[in-house]
Order: sequence, then C-alpha cells, then structure tokens
Amino acid sequence: MHIYMTARFTVKPESVDICRAAIEEFVDHITRNEPDTRMYISVQQAEDETSFLHFFAFENEAAEEHHANSEAVKKFTDALYPQCVEPVVFTSYWLVASTEE
Repeated sequence: MHIYMTARFTVKPESVDICRAAIEEFVDHITRNEPDTRMYISVQQAEDETSFLHFFAFENEAAEEHHANSEAVKKFTDALYPQCVEPVVFTSYWLVASTEE
C-alpha cells in the first residue's frame, strides 16, 4: 500500500534562496537514490514565496522508513529546520483517485 504525505513549512524571508537550493539538492538525491519514493514534489506558494508544500508518496512502509532514516534527510533537515519560522507540519493521506498509475 502506498503512503502519501505532505510537509508544509514557512521559512524566514532572508532564507528563501538557501532553502530553495537545499530543496533542489534533496529532491535530486531522492530522484537518483530512492526508487521506492514514488513521487516527491516541492512547490512554493505564489502569493508568499516563504511558504512551501512538499507532497510525496512511498511504495510502502519500508520505503518510508528508508527515506526517513537516510543521510539525505538528515542533511536536508539540518539545513532547513533552522530557517523555518515554526515547525514543519507533516500530514498523512489515503489515496482516493489519481491520474498516476
């Protein structure tokens, strides 16, 4: 069963470029090294460039566990969390319908 989650966060205005670079590096790592991370999308809010939403899906619990305990996550969170104005909010979801296979 796939696992679907979001992570919502807001960063300090002076940190936007630093955070975007960290996000791009992180997602590139996931693309190259985590085949069971089915999808990882990062979007930046159009009306507020300090607000981000990540939407990701894992093949199964083992894939989520592998991702969560990776060195890439540690490196990313070490860079991102000090720049956040409040803690990242993670939410889990169940799939209802999708255009994805």
